[in-house]
Amino acid sequence: MSQSEVPALRSDAGRSASRRVPQAGRVEFLLDLPRMRADPLSVWERMYERYGPVVLQQAGPMKAVHLFGPQANRFLLLDREEIFSARRSWDLIMGRIFSNGLLLKDGADHRHHRKIMHQAFKTPVLREYSARMNPLVERGLEAWRTRTRGFLAFPAFKELTLDIAARVFLGIDLGRRVKDMNRAFEDTVAASMSLLRFRIPGLEFYRGLRGREMMIDFFGKMIAERRAGDGQDMFSQLCRAESEDGQKFSDTEVIDHMIFLMMAAHDTTTSTLTSMTYELARNPAWQERVREECRALGTDHLAYEDLDRLENTRLVLNETLRRYPPLSTIPRISTREFEFGGYALPADAMVSCYPLHTHHMKEWWSEPYRFDPERFSEGRAEHEQHTHLFVPFSGGVHMCLGMRFAEMQVRQVIFQMVRKFRWRTPDGYTMPVQQAPISKPMDGLPLVIEAIGVPAKRAGKARSPGRAKAGPSRRSRESR
Repeated sequence: MSQSEVPALRSDAGRSASRRVPQAGRVEFLLDLPRMRADPLSVWERMYERYGPVVLQQAGPMKAVHLFGPQANRFLLLDREEIFSARRSWDLIMGRIFSNGLLLKDGADHRHHRKIMHQAFKTPVLREYSARMNPLVERGLEAWRTRTRGFLAFPAFKELTLDIAARVFLGIDLGRRVKDMNRAFEDTVAASMSLLRFRIPGLEFYRGLRGREMMIDFFGKMIAERRAGDGQDMFSQLCRAESEDGQKFSDTEVIDHMIFLMMAAHDTTTSTLTSMTYELARNPAWQERVREECRALGTDHLAYEDLDRLENTRLVLNETLRRYPPLSTIPRISTREFEFGGYALPADAMVSCYPLHTHHMKEWWSEPYRFDPERFSEGRAEHEQHTHLFVPFSGGVHMCLGMRFAEMQVRQVIFQMVRKFRWRTPDGYTMPVQQAPISKPMDGLPLVIEAIGVPAKRAGKARSPGRAKAGPSRRSRESR
């Protein structure tokens, strides 16, 4: 299919853009649609190589504008001229599933709700979360010692992170309900990508709606008690929160925030933990480097103040977030005509930038498909070439509110995991990745794990495990 172009539009300033906008065809959109869930990166790379950093496309009933590269990320995410709506874009994608979550708000409404929710992520609160999280991580990982055969990392991490989120943000132990809650969250997230959006039994979207209804019932039954109590968990605080003029969140607003918060607090963390575990399995030298620095701290639990002392862990985490950003796409709706890159672009279009694509641009990253944590070291710092080259947590006013919490949780889990286990992938294995709506393995990520060290309940009666020999220095390279 040959490249086509559309006439330039008038910009807000009344000037005609001097360049015509490269346009991808409708047939191309239909052919790409089945690949957008499993392998969107290949679609975006081909589009970028063929058309350049700005592409207009008729995507079903509306126009789509694809923006590629760090400068596009900066333009869209900072939105200095307040051109774009996050609410309208995300409402189209997940509005019936994650209604009125923080991501689905704009302007003053977004600032008001974000200010209240920010109280749960300030440093003193994060320090308290860290202390409460340590024993939960230890207990969860100890249970893995009896599950070394047929071990699947993704569901194991989902169970662990949901348990942590429930205790930290809800102040409860889910117990046997954890599997039902996990299934509900999986169904709702999957439904955000459904093509057939009808309430018909058997459809993916139907399962998502049922999952949401289950969570509405779950949270709704506890609101009255939480409003009357003095609990300090996030759920209780939201129930009692008041604006400066004395207004409280309605029951519906509390429920919507908690559904979205619980999804974001455990689903995205599960994604990152799974991808990080996979890369450490494929790169045993890095697994040993992380293990050695964690042992060198000489403590069983990772204190909040020690999070930034784990330099190798930081490098591996950043490289994992580069290769597998939890959110591959960031969409907006243009509220008026605008100009970018010398092109005049339409109002009421779905305008998207793509962290996953930016993180693999050969113009910016050396061997972008190679797992190379050293690229984030002080000596190389490839990510510092542009302010919006590395954007795993979005940016601007919609920068992920729980970014520091997510990083803390990942580091705490990895800290204990490398001291309790050594793991690898089965021979000849390559993880099949589904990149949308959230990056995850399509097969659960099977691992061969070996328990090392001393179980927590006997740790006080045994000597510390010896230092492991460093693994081979050559790092393996993953094919596309």
